This record gives sequence, C-alpha cells and structure tokens, in this order.
Amino acid sequence: MKIALGNDHAGVALRGHVIDVLRELGHTIADRGTPDDSPVDFPDITRATCELVRTGEADRAVLLCGTGVGAVIAANKIPGISPGLGHDVFSAHQGVEHDDTNTIAMGAWLIGPATAREALIAFLNARFDDDADTRRRVRKLRDMEQAAARELLAEGDGSNESV
Repeated sequence: MKIALGNDHAGVALRGHVIDVLRELGHTIADRGTPDDSPVDFPDITRATCELVRTGEADRAVLLCGTGVGAVIAANKIPGISPGLGHDVFSAHQGVEHDDTNTIAMGAWLIGPATAREALIAFLNARFDDDADTRRRVRKLRDMEQAAARELLAEGDGSNESV
C-alpha cells in the first residue's frame, strides 16, 4: 500500500519509528511531515497529507501530532477523508471495518512505540466489513458530508441568505 505520512513538530518523536514500521511492513511512504521539532501548523500538514488520499495518490494516511486530536479534527474537515484516533489496536481496526476510516491519527505524547506499531498493523491490515448494515451507516456518513458541503456552497453563492 502507499501510505501518506504527516507529522507536525509534536509528532516528530514518533515519526522515525512509524517510518521504520511502515517500511518493515512493505509499504511505500509519501512523506508530508516535518523532519524536526521546529513549529509548524498541524492543519497544513494534515491537508497536505490527506490530499494524497483524497486524490487517490495514496491508499491511506497516518497522522502524528501531540495528542492526535487536532489531526483528527483537521482531517475530518476534508471531503473524502474519514479519520480515526489510533491509540489502541481495537479502535485502529474497528474504524476501518465498521466506519470505513482511511486515515489514522496518533498522539506521540500519549502512546509509545509498541502500541503505535500494533495499532498501525491493525489499521493497515483491516478491511471494510462490507455487510448491508455497515454500508448503510457509512452511506449516511457520506450523505451528511455531502449535505454540509451543499449548505456551504449555498451560503457562498448567496442563495441561503435571510431577508
């Protein structure tokens, strides 16, 4: 798989380990992260990383920041990106299987290398559970995303203005 990797300055502590794990597992890495702890803005890193998944240039994304929360919030703003927190093995695979996540965020301040490795393996090996109930729920998520996009477009063209 081709994996888009992004990290801000707070995620740099876990970056090298994640790169090693991804390579060991045979994945190709498209690196959009910062190489050192000089401050950068996680929304910019998240956008650059997730854009590769959104356009099909990468299969999935791995985001690293201090807690993972900021990266999840930023990634959730990008159409076509479904992020989840990956601080434990169960959530890492469950998100893919039942929520069709294509992006995982990890907090370098919160998890160590062993947990990160196991969560990455679970996330990357997981496959979407393509049963009717799961498809229906994920379709509702996509419908919510599209409805919000339509509302924003309507606001932008003035057709949703109050008198």
